[in-house]
Amino acid sequence: MNKFALIGVGGYVAVRHLRAIKETNSDLLVALDTFDSVGIIDSYFPDASFFTEFERFDRHIEKLKRKRDIYLDYVSICTPNYLHDSHIRMALRSGANAICEKPLVLNPWNLDALSDIEKEYDKKVNTILQLRLHPSIIALKEKIDNETSGKIHDVDLTYLTSRGNWYYTSWKGDVTKSGGIASNIGIHFYDMLSWVFGPVKKNVVHMHLHDRASGYLEFEKARVRWFLSINYDVLPEEIKKKGQRTYRSITVDGHEIEFSEGFFDLHTKSYEQIIKGEGFGLEDARQSIDIVHDIRNAEIQPLQGDYHPLAKLPVVNHPFEKKLKK
Repeated sequence: MNKFALIGVGGYVAVRHLRAIKETNSDLLVALDTFDSVGIIDSYFPDASFFTEFERFDRHIEKLKRKRDIYLDYVSICTPNYLHDSHIRMALRSGANAICEKPLVLNPWNLDALSDIEKEYDKKVNTILQLRLHPSIIALKEKIDNETSGKIHDVDLTYLTSRGNWYYTSWKGDVTKSGGIASNIGIHFYDMLSWVFGPVKKNVVHMHLHDRASGYLEFEKARVRWFLSINYDVLPEEIKKKGQRTYRSITVDGHEIEFSEGFFDLHTKSYEQIIKGEGFGLEDARQSIDIVHDIRNAEIQPLQGDYHPLAKLPVVNHPFEKKLKK
């Protein structure tokens, strides 16, 4: 039975990791979160030790090793984006492999530093790239890989997942901590596009604001217009009428790729691969990290040539600003 620790157990995505640990017949020994409303643990691992201070969490792991000869196999990391590389280093130094949510890190050079530490401790950094395990995306990749025509496909990506004002107060609204919208909600789509359509050749950014981002990407086998937003008002009316707050669409040459279902067990599938030694590692994450880093630092370009049609929607004030800055 593999032995786990989990950092960030109070976060939104942590329940998927708890379920994956349980469903792979593994055991959670210890968890950490600065937030102590973590009763969800009782549904999975009621006997797990829990700490709200990193120092006590770290000391407990040392005591397990030195006094009880219990060594962790994995540390799962579900913390704010800017803390990922620090918590990965802690996992490796404790003698465990790391499993980290995306974005794995915010900057490409962080990957290089982690690669050195991997080698030093002879452990692996795994990341969750669950769209690579989705049946519809696997089928699309197989179709693209088997083509012999050399066709460059036209792709539109739209991801609208509305968030309330809390988002801007939390770490997610701080670009230095989250990396901005492209990093925080778009990273798994950029990874998927890279995986399916090959190396990126061009990266144009048309906007990168508090509530939306949009641009144009050229890959080896695709031209991609993309638009991301957390603003409820941007949602299509038919989605609002259904009482839904999220809309995702990927079209390839005008044909919709259906992947609204099939997400429930993707973290468990990811854990199964990781435990078999087949998890996605640092280099798998590199191109998507490069893309979001370049988006974050790009000079904004005017809406000319290929751009996503939703990029023409009027921009709005930040909810905490009295007026839009010119």
